[in-house]
Amino acid sequence: MIYNNGKILTAFLLAGSSSAFNLMQPTQTFHQSTVLDMSKKVFIDGEAGTTGLQVRERLSKRDDIEIISPPSDLRKDEETRKKYINEADAVILCLPDAASIEAASWVEPGNDRTVLIDASTAFRVDDAWTYGFPELSKEQREKLKTSKRIANPGCYPTGFIGLIRPLVDAGILSEGTPLTVNAISGYSGGGKGLMTIFETEDHEPWSGYGFSLKHKHIPEMAKYSGLGKAPIFQPQIADFDQGMVVSVPLHYAWLKEGTKGKDIHDALVKHYQDSTFVSVMPLGETAVKDAGLLERGAFLRPDSLKNTNQMELFVFYNDEAEQAVLCARLDNLGKGASGAAVQNLNIALGVDETTG
Repeated sequence: MIYNNGKILTAFLLAGSSSAFNLMQPTQTFHQSTVLDMSKKVFIDGEAGTTGLQVRERLSKRDDIEIISPPSDLRKDEETRKKYINEADAVILCLPDAASIEAASWVEPGNDRTVLIDASTAFRVDDAWTYGFPELSKEQREKLKTSKRIANPGCYPTGFIGLIRPLVDAGILSEGTPLTVNAISGYSGGGKGLMTIFETEDHEPWSGYGFSLKHKHIPEMAKYSGLGKAPIFQPQIADFDQGMVVSVPLHYAWLKEGTKGKDIHDALVKHYQDSTFVSVMPLGETAVKDAGLLERGAFLRPDSLKNTNQMELFVFYNDEAEQAVLCARLDNLGKGASGAAVQNLNIALGVDETTG
């Protein structure tokens, strides 16, 4: 594999969810603030970065939100940011981990009003923060309604946890089961550096990475899947800009005795029956093909949900071989980043979570 003198892999490993390149082009000019009576004040700390720009694009069309922004020359000024953080009803932190930790510490001791939503990995397994995957359970959504500290999930974990947690809750998978998760993402997940390489320089068509087996997404996968055990995680990027497929292979021998493909599918359907953003697709390859969900009748495209907050779950199975492959398809910059942040914001502010 060619790494273009190490630039591609380095760029991707260093990039966090808050630095993914913005592919959603604004449809209108952003003004410094949008002032409306009874609106909620939202400060996007890191709004010039990609996740910040995408969040602002989603919120700018709304009449219930006042986006407050410092002048461009003061966006990195500490005292200015502190002022805006404590003035806002909600703050979305679109920053690297260390910067998010620092910014979160600036909430004044007497401020019990401001909601912080962090898009980095800094607080995802911190028990003082609420994990921002509302579909995890009914209880999780209720926690988000009252939480003042929300950690937005990672893109890869969203797919993995979305597939596995319902099976653990249903007793199909046992705590401690050792799983493997294979995932492929568009290069936008690696930030502007990787975007530049893929769009302007010679590069490989596909790259596997994370060979230290210490990817920063693994802790939240282990915790919120309910497995309590780190999966072997094999992330990859390829020559498309945006989108993602997360796959988990299963041997029936690992599952509750007597489990078949339909049982896995039924558990997912039951878990997500009231979900707006997570959909369970028809069971098995034939049904998926008949529904027109496979390109040329064979291929599962990773970019079909680009610029949405949707996630689709698939169960492919072979009862005779006693094997199944579960797949989650989502937009790494949508349900995997800015879309989830806006969904969590809506829940925390008490408005319809589909708004914006």
